[in-house]
Amino acid sequence: MHSRFESAFAQLPAALQESLAPWLADAHFPAMLSASQVEEVKRHSGLDDEALAFALLPLAAACAQTDISHFNVGAVARGLSGALYFGANMEFTGVAMQQTVHAEQSAITHAWMRGESGLCAITVNYTPCGHCRQFMNELNSGLTLRINLPGRAPSKLGDYLPDAFGPRDLDIKTLIFDAEDHAFALKGEALGDAAIKAANRSHAPYSQSPSGVALQTHDGQIFTGSYAENAAFNPSLPPLQAALNLLSLNGYSWRDIQRASLAEKAQANIVQWDATVATLRAIGCDAVERIELA
Repeated sequence: MHSRFESAFAQLPAALQESLAPWLADAHFPAMLSASQVEEVKRHSGLDDEALAFALLPLAAACAQTDISHFNVGAVARGLSGALYFGANMEFTGVAMQQTVHAEQSAITHAWMRGESGLCAITVNYTPCGHCRQFMNELNSGLTLRINLPGRAPSKLGDYLPDAFGPRDLDIKTLIFDAEDHAFALKGEALGDAAIKAANRSHAPYSQSPSGVALQTHDGQIFTGSYAENAAFNPSLPPLQAALNLLSLNGYSWRDIQRASLAEKAQANIVQWDATVATLRAIGCDAVERIELA
């Protein structure tokens, strides 16, 4: 078991510990439960969907990277498939505050990068901030997404974001979790092609500047992130953060990153290169390549 889970795991009910132990024994447990695993855990623990998501929040929060605030937030997103995806806040020392990832963004992007087609609920241990509420309004679930908080009755995103402004107001038809393919050609190298594939999936209807990042670890694993734009612009999530989120949730540390690749348009309205290089250098990775998409 990864050391980050030990304290939280010890506080779980015995039946839940028993059902989760075989999967958590993997140091690179992917911070998610497939639909079949969820059903198995529910049968063994006696918990329903909502209670299970609440019970898993301490494990999700244990994945947080909070060198600045030391305030861990956990989130669990439930996909339309029935799978559950952990999320946690991430902070980066030495770079701009805007590079921070919120727990809700983490869980949502985690599910998106895993290929989910949509979310039906997200469970969080603290009330979502305005930034995250706006980020969630870019999803194809829209204002009907259910939000579960400890000690409160389930509510919908629309209850937390009245008079919302979002992609539908700008006549955007394709939303996050909808299938997208920008059809950029692959070039035949594994890491670079992974970045291009991530760019092809990216959601960039406002800037028309799709981009993707791929990170390779010392043991050869590749983690990718796609750019996710927002109608309010500032809650947009850069592709590097999406890739770092997936890498971290899988139990890898920043020092495990061997090299990185960014794929973006040569003459883009939004350029990710400078921020990507600065953030990677701040966490110890200098081997970064840029692929220009045409």
